[in-house]
Amino acid sequence: MHTPLLPSAARGPKRAAASLLAAALVALAGAPAHAQQPGTMPGMAMPMPADTARPKKPMAPMSGMDHAGMGMSSSDDNPTMSAATSRNLPMSRNGSATSWQPDATPMYMWMTHKGPWMVMAHGGAYGRYTSQNFNHSGGRGHANAADGPNWGMAMAQRNVGPHGLLNLTLMMSLDALTETRGGYPLLFQTGESYKGQPLIDKQHPHDLFSGLSVGYVQALSPDVDVSLYLGYPGEPAIGPVAFMHRISAMPNPDAPLSHHWTDATHIAFGVATLGVRYKQFKLEGSNFTGREPDEHRYNFDKPRADSWAARLNWNPSRELALQVSRAFIKSPEDLHPDENVTRTTASILHSHSFGDARHYIASALIWGMNQGSTPHPEHAVLAETNLTLGRPTFYGRYEFVQKDSEELGYYLQGPADEPIFSVFNVHALTLGASYRLTADGFRGPEVHIGGQLTGYVPAAALRPLYGDVPLSASVYVRLNAPWMSMGKMSGMKM
Repeated sequence: MHTPLLPSAARGPKRAAASLLAAALVALAGAPAHAQQPGTMPGMAMPMPADTARPKKPMAPMSGMDHAGMGMSSSDDNPTMSAATSRNLPMSRNGSATSWQPDATPMYMWMTHKGPWMVMAHGGAYGRYTSQNFNHSGGRGHANAADGPNWGMAMAQRNVGPHGLLNLTLMMSLDALTETRGGYPLLFQTGESYKGQPLIDKQHPHDLFSGLSVGYVQALSPDVDVSLYLGYPGEPAIGPVAFMHRISAMPNPDAPLSHHWTDATHIAFGVATLGVRYKQFKLEGSNFTGREPDEHRYNFDKPRADSWAARLNWNPSRELALQVSRAFIKSPEDLHPDENVTRTTASILHSHSFGDARHYIASALIWGMNQGSTPHPEHAVLAETNLTLGRPTFYGRYEFVQKDSEELGYYLQGPADEPIFSVFNVHALTLGASYRLTADGFRGPEVHIGGQLTGYVPAAALRPLYGDVPLSASVYVRLNAPWMSMGKMSGMKM
């Protein structure tokens, strides 16, 4: 199967970049799918790969995990079926970079084995039409646009010796081609800049190279791992799984308004993270570049190693992943180089399947707080749910975000027309649905059609600009890697 996942209509260097990303996403599309077979591990639909060259050794269950949540690992010259962050955790725990999601999370990817390597690819791309603040044609943020948010990732991992695990990851995006370098219209969104102006009511595009990392994990026992992660660019240990990798956010083409309160550091040009796992807990510390990517989306920014973060992860059950984190971020914004931010986050991710893994609900509850140069911290809360019932999907997202005068470029006038710095509360509710057109066994990218409606309730002071209840809507076609049944391994390329 050689169906391209992302458009590649540009010429010259842009065509080469598009071809590189498309190749990373579809190179594995030919891997055959298999339904669950008798003898698979309960709850995983994945039997142990046969190893006729070596005697069989029983797998000892990890303390604190039931058998269904166990990772799958093998000898140093055979492929691993474990998570990227531990040989003793299931692959379904993979989040973004070193973050965790629930073990019960469904997986969408192509996967194959090449000698001792396990190779995976996944991603998502939208072709859509969006109309922002369509019920106030003269209001701020009113815009109509056709665009295509997209990303793709390829990952390879292998065992090293009896206890080591090596992981290599590449993430790319053609946002700068499909959305323009100024980003796509998104009401009340803020963060980063373009041509010396802050992006307001727009979501910035992601860099061509959004992730290029290497990770190594050494198991000291079934219960204890130590790990090192290096990325240029990479993602430090801040916040939950980044929004494009969260299964709860997968159907929604829009970035959260709280992106710069929780997971905006998922592209940092220079990251080093050390981690220690004990059973279902993991403590991590990161040193990284605080400055957000610049507007030149095809280059590698200067590494600075000037910021710090710490995160504690806890997965109390197969269906839950919790984290708290705190970071000192030096000079994140190019337009305000003297301003630093202290960011604190907490989150709960939940996944649950009904009967078979194509019927599931995945949800996230996330809080973030930024403390910068303003007198008071600014908070953001996000709650989102993805209910997938085979082909149809229904989803929603609620956000409460505090945006200040500087972010929105809007100051109230005080006595003698003095501008007053203010913090404005914004509420947003999105409801959407999509329908998968491709059949269950199709191994090319899944094709979905969908649409969504977002209603906003801004602070009273913002209503003369935006309207009392501004509305935005989108219709789209979505492509993503296929759902992975992880059936009988004998059908996979070894």
